[in-house]
Amino acid sequence: MEQVKKTDRWRIVAAAIVMQLALGAVYGWSVFVNPLMNQYGWTRSEVSLAFTLAIFFLGLGTIVGGLLQDRKGPRLVATIAGIFYGLSYLLTAVADSLPLLYLSYGVIGGVAMGMGYIVPVAVLVKWFPDKRGLITGLAVFGYGAGALLMSPVAARLIEIWGLTQTFTLLGVAYLVMVTGAAQFYRNPPTGWSPPGWQPSHQEQSTRANRDFTVKEALKTRQFWMMFAMLFLNVSAGIMIISQASPMGQEIIGLDPVQSAAVVVGTISLFNAVGRIFWAAISDWIGRRQVFVTMFLIQAPLFFLLPHLNGILLFVTATAMIALCYGGGFGTMPSFCADTFGTKNVGGIYGWMLLAWGLAAIPSPLMIARIRELTETYTPALYTIALVLVAASLLPLLIRPPVKEKQIPPSISAKG
Repeated sequence: MEQVKKTDRWRIVAAAIVMQLALGAVYGWSVFVNPLMNQYGWTRSEVSLAFTLAIFFLGLGTIVGGLLQDRKGPRLVATIAGIFYGLSYLLTAVADSLPLLYLSYGVIGGVAMGMGYIVPVAVLVKWFPDKRGLITGLAVFGYGAGALLMSPVAARLIEIWGLTQTFTLLGVAYLVMVTGAAQFYRNPPTGWSPPGWQPSHQEQSTRANRDFTVKEALKTRQFWMMFAMLFLNVSAGIMIISQASPMGQEIIGLDPVQSAAVVVGTISLFNAVGRIFWAAISDWIGRRQVFVTMFLIQAPLFFLLPHLNGILLFVTATAMIALCYGGGFGTMPSFCADTFGTKNVGGIYGWMLLAWGLAAIPSPLMIARIRELTETYTPALYTIALVLVAASLLPLLIRPPVKEKQIPPSISAKG
């Protein structure tokens, strides 16, 4: 029986990666921008707003999905997410007006993505108390890699079949991928842990002594400090992701083709790799130490970016920032589970991911606006560098909240 359970948990990992590849295709939205502009005569900003709305409503969707999967189970919630995610693409295929585009892709697609995104994260932290960091990194790796793999497919389909049929084909494909993966999800039995595993002394000292409810977690300063950490890490990364191509053209003179092929492609790759890389390291050195390290790596890079010469230095700097951007998403779920327990981690982390949606709107607008006013990216880059230095202090202040109510040692030892 134990071997069956061990096998089952790795099947869930595979299902999570497949599901997140489909959901992560949102980061390949730029593939559709020019075709939509050409077909309907919309402006670039009008088309780009659909992506911004999708990321914002993704943040809201994680709250809904997290709370529902804690109460109704992961399989049902992931299946519903897959149906509506596929439907969003099918509706986008016939969206010949901006309101319909915003509703189909931005609202319906965004909420469905959020509901789907949170489920494998919440399930896998329960199945892998022994590899919590690595496994949450794997759980969201597919999301980071989605654009890298799916964007070329979408671009090729547009060339062959046209825009409308491409959205239709992708809608059907994503519906099958997400709902199919959802059928593998289930929570482990209460109190389950891998045979022979016991948490180390360090793990015991950094993990909650009970499972917090969502309401209890929201009342702690630890939650809001972690919320701020995620918000700042996302803000820094999205600033670069949203402006990497024009920034490369301005700072080091890249032509548009080089910017798209080299800089954007490298950022997508390192965003995906960072989710596993930093999450795995957090199992060795701790979640707090990883966040401190990521903030302190990024800060000098933002200071240096305006002064770099040559494509190699620029690509290396932006790749490292993307590595840390992905690392925040890979490491924070296990940090959340360590701090508040695993029983209600879906709902708690769902609320925490609202920071993602909130950061997605002002950060790109801020750096673009500062660039317009000052005709340089330097003030914005210096500002975020200083903020990241200050942010590096936050992880050092976080310890699991201490409550009077204790859970039995046999369960507490299993995280």
